[in-house]
Amino acid sequence: MVYMLEDDDNIRKLVSYALGREGYDVRGFDTPRRFWDALGGDVPELFLLDIMLPGEDGLSVLKRLRGTPATADIPVIMLTAKDSEFDKVTGLDMGADDYIAKPFGMTELISRVRAVLRRYEKTAPREKVYQIGGLYVNPAKHIIEVSGKNVELSYKEYLLLMALLEADGKVVERETLLSKVWGEYYTESRTLDVHIRKLRVKLGEAGGVIQTVKGIGYKIGGDKHE
Repeated sequence: MVYMLEDDDNIRKLVSYALGREGYDVRGFDTPRRFWDALGGDVPELFLLDIMLPGEDGLSVLKRLRGTPATADIPVIMLTAKDSEFDKVTGLDMGADDYIAKPFGMTELISRVRAVLRRYEKTAPREKVYQIGGLYVNPAKHIIEVSGKNVELSYKEYLLLMALLEADGKVVERETLLSKVWGEYYTESRTLDVHIRKLRVKLGEAGGVIQTVKGIGYKIGGDKHE
């Protein structure tokens, strides 16, 4: 799946059509707000970002993506009318994998998309999965299942679950979870408890793997295999 953030309707539709013909599943967004809302569900394999956007520019979006564990390693191609050397260097230094200046041809775009995805596949680490009782999590494919049934999590719930799984059974302090999941948008401690409760409910019979360590934080209990 490819997420494209572009406020120009014509460009967004044209790129979506061209990539769709090549077999890519493309979801287009005209505002950063809709883009972030969508990330509460599926996480794509590639981001296409415009720079000049309403409300939040593409470089700011790129910075947030690179600062979030769930999207930090997903490749990003910048699509923008800003084609000066300074703009290109800024985007690449902030973590973009490629930079295409407008106007561009669809053949070139498709070739760049393929090249970036090939590089990513070659450098991607060995796929890690987690299995704890009936809970199965495959971060690379963004799959969360309980007893073989798919579980839909919000973006924050997914980040919380991954932070706990990556701790390898160790206790994760409340402040650490708040920092990892909310980052610069650090929120009150009560919000963490609410999200943990919702996460347990969505995990159903597997919700008990998330254990509360009174006065400290939370941890994942049970046998874990990677």
